[in-house]
Amino acid sequence: MIRQAKGKTPRRHLPKKPSNNQKDPVGVYCRVRPLGAEDEECCIEVISNTTIQLHAPDGLKANRNGEFKETQYSFKKVFGIKTTQRELFEDVAKPLVEDLIHCKNGLLFTYGVTGSGKTYTMTGSPGQGGLLPRSLDMIFNSIGPYQAKRYVFKPDDKNGMEVQNQVDALLDRQKRDSQTTVPKTPTTRRIDPEFADMISPEEACQADGVDEYSSYSVFVSYIEIYNNYIYDLLEETPFDPIKPKWNGAGTPLRNNTEFIPPQSKILREDQNHNMYVAGCTEVEVKSTEEAFEVFWRGQKKRRIANTQLNRESSRSHSVFVVKLAQAPLDADGDNVLQDKNQVNVSQLCLVDLAGSERTSRTRAEGSRLREAGNINQSLMTLRTCIEVLRENQMCGTNKMVPYRDSKVTHLFKNYFDGEGKVRMVVCVNPKADDYEETLLVMRFAEMTQEVEVARPVDRPICGFTAGRRQRNQAFKEELTRRLEERGGSVDGESPTVLNQLLQSFPPLPPCEISGPNDDVTLPRLIEALEKRHKIRQMMIEEYNKTANMLKSVLQQQDSNLLSKENFIQEQRGKLGEKDKMVQNQKNEIDRLEKKSKMLEYKIDILQKTTNIYEEDKRSLQQELESREQRLQREMSEKRRVEARMQGVVTDAKLKWEKECERRVNAKQLEMQNKLWVKDEKLKQLKAIVTEGKTENRQPQRPSREKDKVPAKRSASPSPVPTGLPVRPLHRRSHSAGGERWVDHKPTTNVDLDTVLQPNIPNAIKVNAPNEKALSKCDKYVLTHQEVASDGEIQTKLIKGEVFKTRGGGQAVQFTDIETLKQENPVAASRKRRSSETGPNGEPMEGDWTDVETRCSVGVEMRAGSNLGPGYQHHGYPKRRKP
Repeated sequence: MIRQAKGKTPRRHLPKKPSNNQKDPVGVYCRVRPLGAEDEECCIEVISNTTIQLHAPDGLKANRNGEFKETQYSFKKVFGIKTTQRELFEDVAKPLVEDLIHCKNGLLFTYGVTGSGKTYTMTGSPGQGGLLPRSLDMIFNSIGPYQAKRYVFKPDDKNGMEVQNQVDALLDRQKRDSQTTVPKTPTTRRIDPEFADMISPEEACQADGVDEYSSYSVFVSYIEIYNNYIYDLLEETPFDPIKPKWNGAGTPLRNNTEFIPPQSKILREDQNHNMYVAGCTEVEVKSTEEAFEVFWRGQKKRRIANTQLNRESSRSHSVFVVKLAQAPLDADGDNVLQDKNQVNVSQLCLVDLAGSERTSRTRAEGSRLREAGNINQSLMTLRTCIEVLRENQMCGTNKMVPYRDSKVTHLFKNYFDGEGKVRMVVCVNPKADDYEETLLVMRFAEMTQEVEVARPVDRPICGFTAGRRQRNQAFKEELTRRLEERGGSVDGESPTVLNQLLQSFPPLPPCEISGPNDDVTLPRLIEALEKRHKIRQMMIEEYNKTANMLKSVLQQQDSNLLSKENFIQEQRGKLGEKDKMVQNQKNEIDRLEKKSKMLEYKIDILQKTTNIYEEDKRSLQQELESREQRLQREMSEKRRVEARMQGVVTDAKLKWEKECERRVNAKQLEMQNKLWVKDEKLKQLKAIVTEGKTENRQPQRPSREKDKVPAKRSASPSPVPTGLPVRPLHRRSHSAGGERWVDHKPTTNVDLDTVLQPNIPNAIKVNAPNEKALSKCDKYVLTHQEVASDGEIQTKLIKGEVFKTRGGGQAVQFTDIETLKQENPVAASRKRRSSETGPNGEPMEGDWTDVETRCSVGVEMRAGSNLGPGYQHHGYPKRRKP
C-alpha cells in the first residue's frame, strides 16, 4: 500500500493587534489595620467600602478659623479591620495572576508608614497567608499539569528565555542531581513552622482559560533596594578556602564563616527596552512550597544582613519577581517547540516599599540618618514621577519623567509606560500618633489614582485551537486501543480502515495458472490490477480534491473566524471604552454624591448656625426694646429733673444776684468812706505843705469860688514826677545777638497790641521754611500762638540751631522754648472804658482801666467838693461800652 504523507495542520493567522490607545487608572486600594489598644485614640473612620475619613487628633483639631479638620479620601476599594487575607487577594492580586498566565505583566506594591501592616499584607503569617504566597499557590494550581521539565527553559542573562532540547535539559538535570549543595525539589511538603500552612486547601484557587497546548515554567528572583543600591538576596556567596575574607573593620573573618555583605547590582535595558537587574539570580521552581522556600531563604539572608550591618528592615524596599515562561508544543504535542521567538515571558513584581515616615521620627543619627534620607528620597522620587505623569496626562504637557533619579522608579518605569497593570495597596494605622504621616500617604494615594496607565496588549502564544492537546491525546489512546483489539496494524492503519478500503476495489480474478502457455489468467489479473490502479488514482484525485476543498473551507472558516475575532476585538475595545465611560460616570456620581453629602452637611451646619443667630437676634431685639423703653423712661425722668433743677437754679441765681448786689453796694459804700478819709488827710497834708511854701510869697487876693476852674480828674493816679523823661520799655528776646536768624511766623498768627513783642534783629522773616533761607542763617525761631484756657493768647518762641547734613542739606535742632502770655486783642475784653468829662462838660473816652480803678474813680472826692461820703459812683451818667 502506498502511504500518504502526513500533513501538518495549517497554522491560524494571528488576530489583528488592537491599537494601544486605551488606558486604565492605577488601582489604589486602602487597608486599615486594627488599633494596638482599645483605649488608643483613633483618627480614621471607614465611611463606606470606597471612602475613609480622617479626624485630626485632639492637639490638631482646630485650624485658624476654629473649625474641625475632617478630610475624606476615596479609593477603588477600602478594606476594614475585619477583612481577611483571602478577600484582599480576591480583589487585588487575583486579576494580576490571571493576567500573568495570559502573558501580561503586573506590578503590585504596598505603601504606608512603618507599622501599618505592609509586610503582613504582602507575606502574612502561618494560617493567614498574604498576597505573595497566595499568588504563588494560584499560579501552580493553574499550570501544574502543563509544566515543562526542569531546564527546558533557561534564562539567557539578558532578561530573556531560551528553549533547550531534551538532551541538554537531561544533562543539566543530571548535573544538578550530582551536586549535593543544591537541594532537590521536595517530593513532600516541608513542615517549617515559619511558613507552614500559609494557605488552607479549601482556600486554594486557580485561573480559567489556561492554554493547554503550551508548556510553562516559573522562575523567581528576590532583590533588595537599600540606600539606592540593589542587592541580590538569592546570590550564593563563593567560598574560597585559601584567601581569607575580611570584614568592614579590616580584620579577617574567623574560619570564613562570618557574614559577607552582598555586592550591589546594576540596572540594564534589554532589546525590548525593558529594565532588569543584570546578574540577578533566577531560580526555577516547580511548586508553591519550593517557591516560598526560596523566598524565605532570601528573607533569612536579609535579616542576617540587617543584623550584621546594623540596619532596619523597614528602611529598605524588597522586590519579589515571579517570571512565567510559556511556549507552544510541537505538532505531536509531546515537546516544546524549539523556537525562541515563540517563547513569551511575563512577570509579576510584588514590592514591599519602605516606611514613608519622616526622618525626625526615625531618631537616626550619622550614617543611619543619611540612609533614612536616601530611602525618603527614593519615595519622594516616586511621588515626583507620579506628579509629572498626572500633569502630562491632565494638562497635555510633555515633561520628562525623572525615572532615573531613583533605582525603584528606574526599575519599574516600563509599567507606567504601558507594559502591565499597576496596583497599590495603601496600608494605614488609625492611631493618632501617625496622623501627619497618614495624611501625606493619603494625599499621595489620591494623586496616584489620577494617573492612567496604557492597557497592555494581548500577546497570543500560537494559532492552535484550544483543547487540541487533549483531543490528540484521546485520539492516540483510542487508536492504540483499537489496534490492540484487532491484533496489529498495517503501516500504522487499523484493520477496519484497511477492510473498508479493500471493499471499494473490484474483486480479483482467480490467480491460479494452469500452465506456461496460460494467456488468460495473467491478462485478467493485469486488467483487474489496472482497474484497481485507475480506481486508486481516482480516489487519490478525489481525496486531493476533497482535501483542497476542505482546505479552502478551513481557510474560509479561518478568515471568517479572523474577521469575527477582529470584530470581537473592536467590540471589546468599544466595550472597554463604554466601561471606562461608565466607570467615569460612576466616579462622577460618587464624587457628586460625596459633594452632595458634604453640601448637605454644610447646609445642616449653616441651618443650625442660622437658627442660633435668629435666636440671638430675637433675644437681642427683645433686649433692645427693653433698653429703649428703659431709656425713654430715663429720658423723661431726666427732663423732669432738668425742669425741676432749672427752677432751683433760677431761684438760686436770683437769690445770689440780690445777695451780690447787696454786698457790692456795701463794699462800695465802705470804699467811698475810706477814700473820703484819705482825701481829707491829703488835703490837710497839702495845706501844711502849701503854708510852708507861701510864707515868703506876697499875699494874693483870694480867688472867687466861681472863677475857680475845676482841676482835671484822671481816672488813674498820676505818676510821681522823677525829673527824667519816661520812655517806653521794650522787652527784648533772648534770641537777640550777632547771629543770623530765620524768623518763621505763620500767616495765621495774630498781631499783638502790646510792647512785649519779640524783636529779633538781622532776621530773615519767612512764612514757611525753605532751604535757601536756612543755608544763610545759623539760628532758627518759630513763633507759635495758641489760646490758653483763660482766653489769653500764649505765644511760644521755639528756638533751634541750623547745621549742615552730610547729604548737603540743612537740619534744625531745637534747643529752647520761650513762652509769652497776654490778652487777646481780637476777643471781647473784660475791661471797660471809664467816662471822663471834657473841657466843655461833654463825656469823653478815658483810658483802659480795670474794675478797681473804675471804683476808685467813681468814689474819689475833690478838694472843696460838696459831695459827701455817701455819694455813689453809679450816679454819674451811664458810660458807654468800648
